[in-house]
Amino acid sequence: MKRSSVWAWITIIVGAAYFFLPLIATLEFSLRMRRGEYSLDAYRIVFGDERFQATFGYSVMIAIFTIILGVLIVVPTAYWIRLRMPWIRPVVEFITLLPLIIPAIVIVFGYIRMYGSNSPLPFLGSARGTDLLLTIGYATLALPYMYRAVDTGLRTIDVRTLTEAAQILGAGWTTIIARIILPNVLIAVLSGAFLTFAIVIGEFTMASLLNRPAFGPYLQNIGANRAYEPAALAVIAFAITWGCMSVIQVLSRFAPKSANRPN
Repeated sequence: MKRSSVWAWITIIVGAAYFFLPLIATLEFSLRMRRGEYSLDAYRIVFGDERFQATFGYSVMIAIFTIILGVLIVVPTAYWIRLRMPWIRPVVEFITLLPLIIPAIVIVFGYIRMYGSNSPLPFLGSARGTDLLLTIGYATLALPYMYRAVDTGLRTIDVRTLTEAAQILGAGWTTIIARIILPNVLIAVLSGAFLTFAIVIGEFTMASLLNRPAFGPYLQNIGANRAYEPAALAVIAFAITWGCMSVIQVLSRFAPKSANRPN
């Protein structure tokens, strides 16, 4: 038992060093813009850059619409599958895994071929149409995480009993989903939402090929032309991602604990 405990600690230390040492080195390099001393000059330049503000604001806006679209699609679908169609769950789970298998570049080239200027639906002919396609593409990329978060939340509540009780009181399907099911799985939905936010903020391929002013292409452009600012942006991106993960961990403590209740 002692030998096993020692090896466990060694594994943890090696794994932590593998992850944190490059991040610490990046942070240290980002502070060395002023020769001979540490400073926050790189961060001041980044935060003062109008392109940073514009691209980050654009990505946040797209992330919000992506989260809304994902919730509108996933929550009713996962609810209906658990309530009426449990036999189709393996098929839906396979479909939701496809974005992890199909590269984003394949999806975006499909968009370009289907919705280009010569197609019957030329969404790419306008900025708003391109933003719509980008939002749909991001919702597709986030589908595996959003669906599993919501499905896990639905497992913690008695969906059938809640639905029957609401129907007895005269509630319609929209009321049941919006005022009964959604509040009960809100923690799970927020977990999926923060994962979606992290994906959208760091995504590069779709935004670049669709020529949208997103944060991912801005990161790549700065990295190709500067030295210290890319390191600062990398630290900021890590901080955003870890902030989302921390919020998920905090929210998970408030999730229902009755995962084994019958449905």
